[in-house]
Parts: sequence; structure tokens; C-alpha cells
Amino acid sequence: MKRTLLLAGGLWWAAAGWCGDGSGPLTLERALELAEASHPAIALANARAVAAEAELRQVEASDDLTFSLEGRLAYLEPARLSNFRERNDSSAQLRVEKRLYDFGYTEAREASAARRLEAARAALLDARQAHLLKVMRAFFDVLLADLEYARDNEAMSVAFVRLDKARQRHELGRVSDLELSRLEDRYQQILVRRTASEARQRETRLKLALAINRPESLPGELVEPDPPRLDGELPDLSRLLEEVLQDNPRLRELRADVEAAEQALVAAGRRYGPVLRGEVAAGAWNRETRSTHPFEAALVLELPLYSGDRGDAEAAAARSRLLEAQARLDLSRHELRQQVTELWLELQQLQRRARALMGKGGYRDLYLDRSRTLYDLERATDLGDAMVRISEVKLEVARVHYQWLLDQARLRALAGRLLQGEEG
Repeated sequence: MKRTLLLAGGLWWAAAGWCGDGSGPLTLERALELAEASHPAIALANARAVAAEAELRQVEASDDLTFSLEGRLAYLEPARLSNFRERNDSSAQLRVEKRLYDFGYTEAREASAARRLEAARAALLDARQAHLLKVMRAFFDVLLADLEYARDNEAMSVAFVRLDKARQRHELGRVSDLELSRLEDRYQQILVRRTASEARQRETRLKLALAINRPESLPGELVEPDPPRLDGELPDLSRLLEEVLQDNPRLRELRADVEAAEQALVAAGRRYGPVLRGEVAAGAWNRETRSTHPFEAALVLELPLYSGDRGDAEAAAARSRLLEAQARLDLSRHELRQQVTELWLELQQLQRRARALMGKGGYRDLYLDRSRTLYDLERATDLGDAMVRISEVKLEVARVHYQWLLDQARLRALAGRLLQGEEG
């Protein structure tokens, strides 16, 4: 069952309302929806993908048919020996041109642009996943800040009651100045910690509001997610590594970058190569001569003879970009192996911590029951201490649960599966 976590104090957020449609407490699912809808980080990654798509369309259109119409109004003075005495040399000409074959240059450019588009789309998925993880972390930080405040507020209440009783007993001469000073110092320390916890509540809420792109409205109530099951068997590490190295969006982006760089190198080597072009022209001339034709069709072969060192320089630059892309890919593989292994080991540690906290929680509950009984019998006054310890256990359990949920989400993101249906 989901439980709504309310602030134990500090009603500074109540007047501001919560971010969203105001229909109720903010759930994790709703926070993720808000983050996906309109955050600048997602818009930036999407803009880069749109730019890559536009670049591909531009390259694909580079060898399209070209239609041109030329109109010319001209007057000339014929040469003295010319048989064509007409002075009006005006003309109109319709020309159609198309690059038919450039020996692989355009094909390589299109392949490179297509791989860059693939890389941009993988980067968009990676950015969306990274932002959702950021929202999850911010959401959990708010819940933890509320639990920390509840613990510190409970401790402050206990310390205040003890200090108040000590002051009364001090007036009767039953408590020394030294003991009273110690209790006052203890109370002030707890008050400082409680004030810091209250500030952290606001700080974490601001981070969450920014993450879901609602900076002007800080969230108030948050709904705790269902507690996860930590007693299951973890997936095999080798299988996890295989999935991540195959489907990780960042690796897919870098692999596409390498392929794009390879095709760019091919294109650089063929940029100054021969080009076969087709031309068709139809024209009308006011002054007809032996060199004016109403229709013309031609196959034109351009064969560059010399381009200096430009070709070699461009090929060298493309080769260096390929080496850089390959190095980034290899480095990212190593980093991902490390990340997956660390997450897998952390999940194991969280399982052990959860088992230990279950035992501690049982002990704390028994201690609280005992303290209540003794309090009712007026034989002890440590009920407040028991409440503080219970709050500490709740905080520790929440930390384990939220870290487990976050680590599981990070593993799914590394395998490209955080956004269902968009992993491939």
C-alpha cells in the first residue's frame, strides 16, 4: 500500500501549492510524466536529433534534378564580316541537370549522415533516460529529507522536554549548573540539526521542481512508492554485462559515430574524384546562328586533374576523427563494465543491509513497546528516545529501498530499457 508522507512541520510549502495540475499529492509516476513532457534537457537532445535528420535530407538532396530557366535580353553590334546581321541577341533557355554518378562520394556521404542520425537518436534516448534517473533521485531525496526532518524534530522535542524539566529541577536546586549547561548545549545542537533538515526539505523540493520543469511551484505532499522486494535472486552478472554491452544507448551512439567516421573517411578520399553528369537543355534565340540549337542533351564527365594537398589533408582529418571515435567507444565499454559491476555489488550489499534492518526494526519495535509500558508505570522516561530510534530505523529502511529502486532503474537504463518499447 502506498503511504502519503506529510511534513512533520514547516508549512512554508503549503501556500505555494504543488507543481502540476493540483489534483493531489505528487506521485513518482506523475513526476516522471511531467519531466518527459517539456524539460529543456530533453528538448535540447531532440533538437540535435532533428538537426541530424535535416543534415541527412540535405545530403540525399545533393544529387537531385536541377531545373534552371535563363532569360537574356541582349543587343550586339555584328562583326563586319558576319553573315548574321541581327542586333537583337535575346534568348531563353531551360536547362535540366543531374549528377548521375560520382564513384561513391555521395553514397559515402549519405551513409555517414545516416549513421550520425542513428547516433543522435541513441543520444536522445540516453538523455531521456538520464533525466528520468535525475527526477527519481530528486523525488527520493525529498522523501528522505522529510524523514530526516521527522527524526530531528522528534529528537528536538525530546531534548526540549528534558531541558524544561531540568530547568524546573535546577530552580529547586536538584540539578547542577553543569548538568543544565550540558542539556542546553545538547538542545541547541539538535535545534541546529533540525533547522538544517528543514532547509534541506526546501532545497530538495526546489531540485525536484527544476527537474520536472516546474520551478515556480514547489511540491508539497509526495506519495511514497511501494516498497520493493529485496529477497529475490539477482540476475547473473555476465548476462547483465552482455545485455548492456549490446544495447546500451551510449554504446549504440558511439558505434554509430565510428561507422559515420568510417564513411566520412571514404567520402574524403573520393571528394575530388570524377563526376558523371547528365544535361538536357531547350532554348529559343532571337538571333539564330550555326551554334544556337533548340534542343541539346549531353553526358558530361568531369575528371579533376589536380587538387593540391586538399584531398590528403581532408582524409587525414577524417582519419583522426575516426581514431577518436573508436577510442571513445573502447573507453565507454570499459566504463560500462565498471558501472554494471559496481551496481550489481551494491545491490548485493543492499540486500544484506535490508536483512539487518529487519532485525533492527523488530528490536526497535520491542524496545518501543517496553518503553511505553514502563512510561505508563512511571518507571522510565525514555519513550522519546524510543520514538527517535524508530524514526532512525524508518529513515535507514527508506534509504535502502530508494537506493534499490534507483539502482534497478540505472541497470535498466544502461541496457536501454528504462523507457519501455524504445530500447532498440
